[in-house]
Amino acid sequence: MHIEENKDMDPLTPSEEQEISEPKEEIQSPPPLPEWDRPRIDVTKINDAVEKIRAELSKVIVGQNELIELLLAGIFSGGHILLEGVPGIAKTLTAKLLAQTIEVGFSRIQFTPDLMPSDVIGTTVFNMQTSKFTFNEGPVFSNVILIDEINRAPAKTQAALFEVMEEYQVTVDGVTYPMSFPFFVIATQNPIEQEGTYKLPEAQLDRFLMKINLQYPSLEEEKVILRRFRSDFKISQKTEMDKVFNAEEIRSCQEIVEKVYIKDQLLDYIAAIIHDTRNNGDLFLGASPRASLAIMKTAKAVAAMNGRDYVTPDDIQYVAYPVMNHRIILTPEREMEGYDTRDVIKEIVQKIEVPR
Repeated sequence: MHIEENKDMDPLTPSEEQEISEPKEEIQSPPPLPEWDRPRIDVTKINDAVEKIRAELSKVIVGQNELIELLLAGIFSGGHILLEGVPGIAKTLTAKLLAQTIEVGFSRIQFTPDLMPSDVIGTTVFNMQTSKFTFNEGPVFSNVILIDEINRAPAKTQAALFEVMEEYQVTVDGVTYPMSFPFFVIATQNPIEQEGTYKLPEAQLDRFLMKINLQYPSLEEEKVILRRFRSDFKISQKTEMDKVFNAEEIRSCQEIVEKVYIKDQLLDYIAAIIHDTRNNGDLFLGASPRASLAIMKTAKAVAAMNGRDYVTPDDIQYVAYPVMNHRIILTPEREMEGYDTRDVIKEIVQKIEVPR
């Protein structure tokens, strides 16, 4: 049987025949980038700010390197700091000088047993000329707030700080007044004084990002202090502080810290540490989820301050104690045995396996 070829049709080329016979492959999306090939974050702005502030504070402050580093970590994390230590070790002075290096508003509130909430947040007064009530802002309406001896005020005055420290706003007579950026509280307290003091409630303590326990200076640091101020009784050097930082730079640094990379294994590591405090026989009260978030934030800040755009287990271990020491409570038995929260936190961190 003979079949005539259709001469009007062009013969197919070999490549066209292959296209018809073989189906086209689906285009697949590229695989996700490995951790070591992710986009890098420039943290030089934070490093420059830290170096400038350290240089200014070192004009007056001798030692206290950990205090300065954790204070800056608190600013870059957007949290409040509680300083605890014996009198005379530069708690208040360091906080005042830090505020002087930043081009923002500063106010100091000396807490006393007769201090009222209106003395802190402000009050509504009647204006005779306008026949209207007007709100007079209290000293809390600033950027950097130094609260000296916070445990000297009664519970009613301490409670006035609850809303402003957590929600960055004050509500008076049904009207809400927001705080301006940045809003950073540094509070001090002496651990040894009992007369005329009021212990901070757990809810108040939990609003502080960290509690930093200050120690006496070393022998060499004591010698440097004496030599530096032997002809400067009034510490006139503190008037020579330069402003090296402003509000917009703080906002920019906080945005950089948020982008610092932390892998899932380290988040699980933080969760395991916090979870252990809630199931630990040495503790009456464990840490809250706010503590785990605080560890993550401050670990990111410390990593950026050390020139890294990623968090390591060392960063988490470094901030674990200042973040948790005021959020956990020892059992009465452990307190009578002389245990300290530092000992318990150290044991917890050591027994939990570190991610690789």
